[in-house]
Amino acid sequence: MLKRELGWSGLHVAPLALGGNVFGWNVDEATSFAVLDAFVDAGLDLIDTADMYSSWKPGNRGGESEMIIGRWLARRGRRDDVVIATKVAKWTVHKGLAPATIQAAADDSLKRLGIDTIDLYFAHEDDPSVPLADTLGAFARLIEHGKVRAIGASNYSAARFAEALDTSDALGLPRYEVLQPEYNLVTRKNYEGALEPLIRDRGIGVVPYYSLASGFLSGKYRSVDDLHKSATRAAAVGKYINGHGLRVLAALDDIARRHSATPAQVALAWLIARYGITAPIASATSAAQVVDLAAAVALKLSADDIEQLDLVSA
Repeated sequence: MLKRELGWSGLHVAPLALGGNVFGWNVDEATSFAVLDAFVDAGLDLIDTADMYSSWKPGNRGGESEMIIGRWLARRGRRDDVVIATKVAKWTVHKGLAPATIQAAADDSLKRLGIDTIDLYFAHEDDPSVPLADTLGAFARLIEHGKVRAIGASNYSAARFAEALDTSDALGLPRYEVLQPEYNLVTRKNYEGALEPLIRDRGIGVVPYYSLASGFLSGKYRSVDDLHKSATRAAAVGKYINGHGLRVLAALDDIARRHSATPAQVALAWLIARYGITAPIASATSAAQVVDLAAAVALKLSADDIEQLDLVSA
């Protein structure tokens, strides 16, 4: 499988990433292990998680996803086969991007994951209360000490991301090599408007989240009546059940029929084919779902397919 570089980090990954947000939330540990097994067996390698996953579930504290991944790594011995990405800033236990917070959060994530080095460490959100030089300096020290290989940013505006890159250049600090924005066929404007020109100009890797719009682009939810199928997804998916969203689903159905594929595979293949996208993130709740999603990597959309999706989703 042809791999893609994450910015200029030297890290190369397969063009589809696995979201770890479901581990410890609506996927138990045994199923999480099966999902992870199926993911690496499919030749894929980038696993994305965060320290706060899945603190929102009643009874959870946070760190559950990292701990499950850590136990899987220990039991399966697959550390060399995967690239581990995790994040800091959103969890109430380690909130924000002050240097001391970043240091403590990284150490705790390393313990939960049971690894010596985080391959890709994200600022989960911007923290304007801390000077960018201080935040980037803290990340630099983690890299110097071998605790982190490369850094990225999630949920940054184009202006702040550009400022961060300029700060790194001016001070000789490591730069954010990867951007993690929300981006999919029904949520295009924010990324394409200002972020996409920036990442293309600066050679930044992109690993978008909500690649399937919380499952809407799988075609599972086509009316308000369908929302009962998943209590955990209903609120997030409901906003897409409108004329625009249903027109996108109709186009996905049409293209999927031509390729003997599924709507989810087509939606992911559209992202994979877009210039600048390194690896869209998709979550899975079963090993069979991983196999289905992984098929998107081999799905080659025609120029006409892509134009159809571009037009209907604009």
